[in-house]
Amino acid sequence: MVRLNKIYTRTGDDGTTGLVDGSRLPKHAARMEAIGAVDETNCAIGVAIAALSGTQHAHTLTHIQNDMFDLGADLATPGTDFTPGEMTLRIVPAQVVWLENAIDAINENLSPLRSFILPGGSEAAARVHVARASARAAERRATALAATDAVNPAALGYLNRLSDYLFVLARAVNRDGADDVLWVPGQNR
Repeated sequence: MVRLNKIYTRTGDDGTTGLVDGSRLPKHAARMEAIGAVDETNCAIGVAIAALSGTQHAHTLTHIQNDMFDLGADLATPGTDFTPGEMTLRIVPAQVVWLENAIDAINENLSPLRSFILPGGSEAAARVHVARASARAAERRATALAATDAVNPAALGYLNRLSDYLFVLARAVNRDGADDVLWVPGQNR
């Protein structure tokens, strides 16, 4: 169990932050950018949950928020061994498969896309779209990190599926696509 009695430690006053293995990095390092982007996505998901309170979608998003903490811990654990351990959280392929199954379950009921859609419709769907865009930003940060450092492939897969899940969820919240706002190309010509 995690127990936080003191919130500030002063150890980051020098512009560095600690990783799971005890090493320290500058707060602006690519690894910290990726971890921060995952945290921002988790916050955006929290806003979406508030808009969907009491629904099965809120329950699923809460599950995803827990996975996002695992993902942040995964990114905060440098190295090339992506096997979870007693003291090491890692995203595992089963978490990616769970997300794929959630995507497929929602997608079954959606009307087929005949156009790109604008991020909007209902307020709840708009909040989910904000979380989707945030997930894409987190994925960009994580893949930037992966260009120079080892990153768990399952973590990258999870981030990629997460934005897909949030896309279909926004459509489901928009009455299974009936309230999607369709893109009108060249509207201002």
